[in-house]
Amino acid sequence: MKTTQLTFLLFTVLALALTACGGAPAPEAQVMAEAPANPTLILATTTSTQDSGLLDVLVPVFQEQTGYTVQTVAVGTGAALAMAEEGNADVLLVHAPASEKALMEAGWGKDRFLVMHNDFVIVGPADDPAGIKDTSTTVEAFQKIADAGANFSTRGDDSGTHKMEISLWGKTAVDPNGQAWYIDSGQGMGATLTIASEKQAYTLTDRATYLASKENLDLEILFEGDAALLNVYHVITVNPEKWEKANYDGAIAFAKFMTDPATQATIGEFGVDKFGQPLFFPDADKTDADLGLD
Repeated sequence: MKTTQLTFLLFTVLALALTACGGAPAPEAQVMAEAPANPTLILATTTSTQDSGLLDVLVPVFQEQTGYTVQTVAVGTGAALAMAEEGNADVLLVHAPASEKALMEAGWGKDRFLVMHNDFVIVGPADDPAGIKDTSTTVEAFQKIADAGANFSTRGDDSGTHKMEISLWGKTAVDPNGQAWYIDSGQGMGATLTIASEKQAYTLTDRATYLASKENLDLEILFEGDAALLNVYHVITVNPEKWEKANYDGAIAFAKFMTDPATQATIGEFGVDKFGQPLFFPDADKTDADLGLD
C-alpha cells in the first residue's frame, strides 16, 4: 500500500513538473517586445491637446506599449510646424489643415494621418455685451463684437486657433489689430481663457480646453454650431529625408497608436464621465473629404 502511494506521489510530482515546463510561462517570464533602437520621441503638439488632459491619458499608454519615452512640447500649431522644419521634432499633433498641407508640399512632413476633431466656440461674459447670442454666423458674431468695441482676447501666437481667428476677422469689415479692445495674450489657450475671464472679454477657443477649464472661468459659451468652426487634428511624421536624425520609427509608431481602434475608442470616450460629452471625436476611419476639408 505504501509502495503504491509512493509511486502515485512520484508520478504526480513528475506530471506537475512537466506541466510547469510545457505550459504557458508566468507573466513576468513572457517575452517582451524588443526595445526601440532610439527610444526618445519628441512630440510637438498644440496646447489644446495638453490643456484638455487628453495627452495625460494617451501618452503613458503609448509609452507602456512601445517602450518609447515621449518628450511633449506643447506650443501653438505654427510653432509646432516650425519645429518640424527646423528638425526639432519627430512627430506632430496639430490642427491647422491649410498650414499642414503647405508643410507636406514643402517636403518637411512625410506622412499625415487624420486623427480626430472637435469644434471652436466663442465664449464671453454672461451678459453678452455685444449681443452675439442671436447671430447666425461666426463672421456676424465677430463683426458685432468689433462694432460694440467689446473686449476680445486673442492668443496672438500663430497657433491653429489663432489662425482660425485671423481668418474669421478677415471676413469682417474690421481690422482688430491696434484696437484698444483687442487684447493680445501671446500665450496658449488655457492662459488666454484666464485673461478673457479676468477682463470679461470674448475669445475663440476649442471646446475641449474651455470645458476642461470651465470651473475656474467666469465665461459662457455664447456662440457655437457654425460649420466654419470645425477643428480637425492630424498626426504628421517629420520627413527623415530632410532630417536624418528624425526618429521616424518612433513617429510611425505614434501615428499607428493614435489611429488604432482601441486608442480611437479612448478618444471618443474622453471627457464623457466628467462633462457628459466627449471632448474629441475620433476620425481615423474617415478622410479629409468626409469632413469637408477638400
